[in-house]
Amino acid sequence: MSERLHVASRKGLFTLERSGGWHVARVDFLGDNCSAVLTDPRDGCVYAALDHGHFGVKLHRASGDGTQFEEITPPSYPEKAEDEEEWTDIHGRVVPNSLELIWCLEAGHPRDTGSIWCGTVPGGLFHSDDAGNSWRLVESLWNDPLRRGWFGGGMDYPGIHSICVHPDDPATLAVAVSCGGVWHTRDGGDSWRCLGDGLHADYLPGAQATNPAIQDVHRLVQCRARPEVFWLQHHNGIFRSDDSGGHYSELSDAAPSAFGFAVAVHPQDADTAWFVPQIKDEQRIPVDGRVVVLRTRDGGQSFERLTDGLPQEYAYDICFRHALDVDASGEQLALGSTTGSLWISENGGNRWECVSTHLPPIYALRFTH
Repeated sequence: MSERLHVASRKGLFTLERSGGWHVARVDFLGDNCSAVLTDPRDGCVYAALDHGHFGVKLHRASGDGTQFEEITPPSYPEKAEDEEEWTDIHGRVVPNSLELIWCLEAGHPRDTGSIWCGTVPGGLFHSDDAGNSWRLVESLWNDPLRRGWFGGGMDYPGIHSICVHPDDPATLAVAVSCGGVWHTRDGGDSWRCLGDGLHADYLPGAQATNPAIQDVHRLVQCRARPEVFWLQHHNGIFRSDDSGGHYSELSDAAPSAFGFAVAVHPQDADTAWFVPQIKDEQRIPVDGRVVVLRTRDGGQSFERLTDGLPQEYAYDICFRHALDVDASGEQLALGSTTGSLWISENGGNRWECVSTHLPPIYALRFTH
């Protein structure tokens, strides 16, 4: 099992270690908004993205021991040409041509040392082939005409929050966009297809409800052992694909709710996945004030409610998209909340240990693999 966990929060990056129980071993960027964290399994480097608001987005990298961070260049959008038409979303807002937030960071293919992918708000996908020292915007996706239909869900602007790198083929990639659907490439990003058969957005009228390019995907994950299997937490429920995203089937037996943001899949068992349910839209709190983790071990045919060690009364902890993680063993999970609570399970979610109830709001968790 993993011995180290990185917690990206509203007020810094916390590093926890497992030694006679989990404890905070280090704090970096205290007081700063840490929006994303990556622990690269190939070389152990840690990447931390910071949102300084008016002062912009910063990116830092530390060597394998995670003790000495250095500032590196964050992605940047190319200058907009004078005659370039402004792009507006469905609300009539101009989508900026500048970096607003780093929402996710993912390591590239295991044999592509230095390859890092970055998903941003307002919807740009960036790639680095030198461990983040330089970046290029994937213009084929940014310039796709269908991007004009994307709009913000949870953010003012659309954003890429999920990046799935195929474990066997470095040229195959899937990315999910907040209110922009799921996009696939098989040529390293030279061309893209938007796939979403079976997905539906009930809050949109008529034919728009099944338009794959504006689906409100909350989180997309891929099983490492069976990469043709995707699990997807959508605004309208839980979905699974067994054909690399060609078709999604909705799973309707998730109680107390199929609404949520986070999903994690077992790295060796594609039929095992975890979700964190809550009340949809108006309230966005756990159902009945009880923190629950849902687990399926049969591909979504049934779901178990996991509550042992989680608060079951007057608890209003919300789990964001990246605040649920599973380590390489598939048995150790971490769950963080917007109220600064952190729980860890070492038996697949059967029992949870509360590590803290007073951290800053937690945005993302990453085990060191």
